[in-house]
Amino acid sequence: MLVLTRKKGESIMIGDQVELVVLGVEGETVKIGIKAPQNVEVYRKEVYLSIQESNREASNIAVNLKDLNALIKEKRNKNRNSS
Repeated sequence: MLVLTRKKGESIMIGDQVELVVLGVEGETVKIGIKAPQNVEVYRKEVYLSIQESNREASNIAVNLKDLNALIKEKRNKNRNSS
């Protein structure tokens, strides 16, 4: 982890297009502004982790639906062959 010290009004650049600006410090709270292109998604970490978990759950459902679909097709084929 890179640790940097910045004062109010100072910035940190991430790559060529993302700039973090320290807007203020009040006690243990730091207010940060983020300048980034619209195509760069910016989330608080807890929101990001929640999105990742939702995506994992949705992907598990999709896999389960695929398996279910395969079982249905298999059963239909067996029924056709036994007639």
